[in-house]
Amino acid sequence: MTVLIVTGTSTEVGKTVTTAALAAAARAAGRSVAVCKPAQTGIAPGEPGDLAEVHRLAGVTRTVELARYPDPLAPDTAARRCGQPLLTLGEVAAAVDALSDADLTLVEGAGGLLVRLGEFTVLDLAQKLNAPVLVVTAAGLGTLNHSELTTRALTSAGLHCAGLVIGSWPATPDLAAECNRTDLPAVTGVDVVGAIPEGAGRWDTHRFTTEAPAWFHPDWSARYLA
Repeated sequence: MTVLIVTGTSTEVGKTVTTAALAAAARAAGRSVAVCKPAQTGIAPGEPGDLAEVHRLAGVTRTVELARYPDPLAPDTAARRCGQPLLTLGEVAAAVDALSDADLTLVEGAGGLLVRLGEFTVLDLAQKLNAPVLVVTAAGLGTLNHSELTTRALTSAGLHCAGLVIGSWPATPDLAAECNRTDLPAVTGVDVVGAIPEGAGRWDTHRFTTEAPAWFHPDWSARYLA
């Protein structure tokens, strides 16, 4: 089993659509895929969440969610507010291990690398699983700082950053986006290995799964997804 953790430089940068695109590309290469979302906030019981979107876009049926909380806050804060116990690192690691029969298991975090999913952060989980971390970043102003902070934190923790993916690449990129795409590898020391077209999360399954494999660099896909 290969485990790849998907984190972001912040919230709303496109982690879920990127996770779906990774799943679609891996499935197109003939690999079986499972997706784990340890905690989700801002969603009520019975409502479709991020994993429902991954299923709709990429066709993945093997999905695991451990906790959801109604308030749109960091998971540990949201758990305390509704009186639920905090997730533990051990139970999330066990849930990922239970998916070991899949060729590829994607683990999507919440918010950024140091957001607390419970009693632990995404960084802690990556260390526990000894898994590479893919960083989803924005295209516009601020992304250089956010991306460098995230990749430095990974390096300091002795973790491997599998690459950067721009989670929403504009149909008509402005000067900042064009410059950032060039500058991101220079300031982080990490390659931009993919870019998700703006609005791809609104596409139907056929279009999404057909086009998703082309959004990642082929050499990178051959290493992580094929």
